[in-house]
Amino acid sequence: MVYQVVVTRGYAQPDGSTVFGDIGLSRLTDAGLAWRVLDEEVGELRAEQLAEADAVLVLGHERVTARSIPASGRLRHVARFGAGFDAVDTEACARRGVLVTNAPDAVRRPVADSVIALLYALSHHLVVKDRLVREGRWAERGAWRGPGLTGATVGIVGLGGIGLETARRVRAQGLRVLGYNRSDRAREAAEAGVELATLDDVLSTSDYVVVAVAANPGTRHLIGERELALMRPTARLINVSRGVVVDEEALIARLSDSRLAGAGLDVFTEEPLTPDSPLTALDNVILAPHSLCWTDQYTAAVSASVMASLIAVSRGEQPPETVNGPF
Repeated sequence: MVYQVVVTRGYAQPDGSTVFGDIGLSRLTDAGLAWRVLDEEVGELRAEQLAEADAVLVLGHERVTARSIPASGRLRHVARFGAGFDAVDTEACARRGVLVTNAPDAVRRPVADSVIALLYALSHHLVVKDRLVREGRWAERGAWRGPGLTGATVGIVGLGGIGLETARRVRAQGLRVLGYNRSDRAREAAEAGVELATLDDVLSTSDYVVVAVAANPGTRHLIGERELALMRPTARLINVSRGVVVDEEALIARLSDSRLAGAGLDVFTEEPLTPDSPLTALDNVILAPHSLCWTDQYTAAVSASVMASLIAVSRGEQPPETVNGPF
């Protein structure tokens, strides 16, 4: 029986083309696997859609729940195109012997680069200055002198792969880096030049706070109204994690009355962000459509990791980047 891989429809077309570009599905064909793209886009995958699948490649934010797993027991593998797996019920998959994989190593560098892009854009009011030129408001440029980065402190909330990679890049700029992680990362922090601190100290001390934690029930609104109140009015928040990690309403309130100087956001509580969101009217916010890290190098790296995992599992091998295995 030919090993069957189902690709979710949200970010893909029937011919295998995707919003990311060429993700290398031909590698599956070359390895003797068959693949097809689902006929419809859904929020939660249904068991009947996966009834004849050995593996499912989740390109977007489609949810995989206990209801998604067919009773036949044929489904063996859920592969996430990216690092986040908050939309996958990993425990339900584990109970049914379904391996879940992601691509964290492939994602960490592109996302860390995104943080640096937002850091400099916020420091130099880049988006506003672009608008001044386009709208003929050259005379207003004196009102938008940015805060220099020399001597700035960057706090990183979440010292996983992305957080540590970001720390290395920030340290290379000669900046001080504070870090907070819920579990022990003392050795990794020391190697990256990060000074460990409590969450409250990171928030109250930093000029820029980068949120890079994984999204799970324990991190929902980790940065809430109380935590935002600890940040100085001159500080700026960068979120490349998930929208639910930050209390968006509380953030909007503080940005709107200048109790927080600015924010760079690539993720939101609800996506796509609606055009009438208060965030779109704020000059002190830089917005990106959850794709700031999408470069040709991002696609190449994630594709290579994901295809390797799919092929490995099809051959009964253990892939290196598992979330809930091995089985």
